[in-house]
Amino acid sequence: MQISAREEILLEACRRLPAEAANELSALAQRLATLTPGTTVDWSDSWSDADLREFTAASLRRLEDEEQGDPR
Repeated sequence: MQISAREEILLEACRRLPAEAANELSALAQRLATLTPGTTVDWSDSWSDADLREFTAASLRRLEDEEQGDPR
């Protein structure tokens, strides 16, 4: 099997990673490969308003749990 230049660059980058990081990257690639064809992945680095609300609510719950001694 022959690989493209882009694939070779990706393989070289993966080889330089620590084993744990390489395993995580491999798992991510496998999850992406199982997506239904045509599935759109949002790669943006920005958070939507809904993302921010969800994160804030979860953070507040975690803080309240920690203050009450709940070790979640």
